[in-house]
Amino acid sequence: MKAAVVCANEDVRHLDWEEPMVGPGTVKVKVRASGICGSDVPRVLKNGVHFYPIVLGHEFSGDVVEVGEGVLNVKIGDKVSGAPLLPCMECDDCRVGNYSLCKKYGFIGSRQQGSNADYVVLPEKNAVVFDKNISYEQGAMFEPSTVAAHAIYLNQGAGGEDVAILGGGTIGLFVMQWAKIFGARSAAVFDISEERLALAKRLGADCTINTAEEGFMEKAKELTGGRGFSQVYETAGQVATMRMAFEAAGNKARVCFVGTPHEELAFSAAHWELMNRKEFCLTGSWMSYSAPFPGREWRLTAHFFKTGQLKFDQGLIYKKMPMSQAQEAFQMFKTPGLVKGKILLVNEG
Repeated sequence: MKAAVVCANEDVRHLDWEEPMVGPGTVKVKVRASGICGSDVPRVLKNGVHFYPIVLGHEFSGDVVEVGEGVLNVKIGDKVSGAPLLPCMECDDCRVGNYSLCKKYGFIGSRQQGSNADYVVLPEKNAVVFDKNISYEQGAMFEPSTVAAHAIYLNQGAGGEDVAILGGGTIGLFVMQWAKIFGARSAAVFDISEERLALAKRLGADCTINTAEEGFMEKAKELTGGRGFSQVYETAGQVATMRMAFEAAGNKARVCFVGTPHEELAFSAAHWELMNRKEFCLTGSWMSYSAPFPGREWRLTAHFFKTGQLKFDQGLIYKKMPMSQAQEAFQMFKTPGLVKGKILLVNEG
């Protein structure tokens, strides 16, 4: 088969690659769309992979073309998305359903070969079947959607809350939608891009805040009668938005850091004291799994994509490119601010 192979730092080549074989309890998927995640960018551009050569890709969808012995719930012809985590199922965290916290996990597209290829093989339980009317492009959005849903669950739901989402990227816009599905009183998206803020409005945000404008935080707090937000989700992984979360939070708020920072982060004593004075709870969110594996995050994404309550907009996609142009796709991320939305690598035919 063909695969987009990371051969060295900044060196992705479309090569002949050994086609994976199904074994007992596994299924082979013909990959139709594979998204480039923000975590993939430093893997390619900053020598961040576990080994060379490697095929990345963990946000994907496609068709089941072969099933192994013992597979019962997935059949040839099913459209599926792939849950990439491979927990050990034996450690203390796995035994209580905290699969994301497993210390012995494998991961499709990071620790083993991934979906930037013609085919990928995965365990049956990792293949999430979705409705035939859902597009492959939307199917490749399951993983970021589940990351967003997991954060909402960690913050104990959003019913009746005034919610602030800091960052209008793919995950941030799914956090906003999940907050609305779970009954948030209001959901405000903060971003520097008017294009992303317009997309947030189309997807259901009650209001948008451009953080490039002077006095934006005062304007934002007016939405809550000056109280601040009762839930805050930082989804950009940027120093500025992580500090912003402390300011946006109201008294007794729940603040969840979803974004992964890639530079050192420091707070002033006065800034950090906001957490003490407001007595807000701060938590982190990692991946997107719960019991029974892969969890309600995946099950509900399939359901709400099917009903249309979880919306898909072409604006979520920055560009669709052939798998053969993976090198060119990753090079785009070297230009700050160029890539707004998801780049999907697609296999035609």
